[in-house]
Amino acid sequence: MPPATDWKEVVPDGEAARFERYAEMFGAMQKRHAGEKDPARALHAKGNLGLEAELEVLPDLPEEARVVGLFGKPAKYRALVRYSNGAARRQHDRKPDVRGIAIKVLGVDGKKLIPGMTDATTQDFLAIRTPSVPMANADEFVTLVRAAETPALLPFKVLGKLGLRRGFRILKRALAGFKIPTMPLAATAYYSALPISYGPYAVHYAFMPVDTGAPSAGQEPHFLGAELAARLRVAPVVYDLKIQFYRDAEHTPIEDASVEWDGPWVTIARLTLPIQDPTSSRGVKVAAYVEQLAFDPWHAREDLRPLGNIMRARNHAYRASTMGRKALPEPTSLPEFD
Repeated sequence: MPPATDWKEVVPDGEAARFERYAEMFGAMQKRHAGEKDPARALHAKGNLGLEAELEVLPDLPEEARVVGLFGKPAKYRALVRYSNGAARRQHDRKPDVRGIAIKVLGVDGKKLIPGMTDATTQDFLAIRTPSVPMANADEFVTLVRAAETPALLPFKVLGKLGLRRGFRILKRALAGFKIPTMPLAATAYYSALPISYGPYAVHYAFMPVDTGAPSAGQEPHFLGAELAARLRVAPVVYDLKIQFYRDAEHTPIEDASVEWDGPWVTIARLTLPIQDPTSSRGVKVAAYVEQLAFDPWHAREDLRPLGNIMRARNHAYRASTMGRKALPEPTSLPEFD
């Protein structure tokens, strides 16, 4: 039986204007954190590592997984990967925080979503450590981000804005998601946590590590990137890219991002970070280039369009952040790093 196709988005009146105001807020926060320096990203400011990779679309996928052009037939694509901490400031890796991975796949055909970039040949995938987020929608997300600007007052601000019951629920889940890493980056699963279209279907996606690895015991400020760099000098890092199809509005909601989707995972591709030395001359150049790029869920083919309230808010916020820090344009090819 094919996956359900009766999913739908619910867009309330005035949403776009509200999301524009949120984007302006993030832009102001970005400038405030930068001070006299060039602005960093509004969120995920600290990059752990920027690396070279390859995405391989696997053969013999089920029919429902082949409806999207990128995954319609076996192929290999060059890619760039950025690991990051989620905070708006660059801080110690042992600070509680969101951890993320962003993948830019190159040489992807098809019309893209962002006006003025419809002929771009890149496709981005962004993911975090948790399969859902504490907040149901962008309004709750902005409340949490604003409160985090003054950490000592964060609980009181969240409870005051969202009420005791909802506020406590969000704070409890946020603390669970912000926990200090106990596994190295190479052995961590990363989830979209938010839906995208997949041709006529809707899906979540995830990058699942092939190797589990040993627990992390790092203490230095940048231990996450250092551990991954040490691993990549001697062995590749591999993830299976999997998708999870929409079932129904209760078990796999489009608009409520706080609900973890319930359903089987289907493997569609493999992401491989080959052996490389991030501290070499080439590795340093790759990392510097990756830091200047923009990674945006809306850098996507039309048949992989982001869905839901928070994704629609990101369409405004990411563009503002990209312009605020003067990110590089989307690449059509990679520079010579050697």
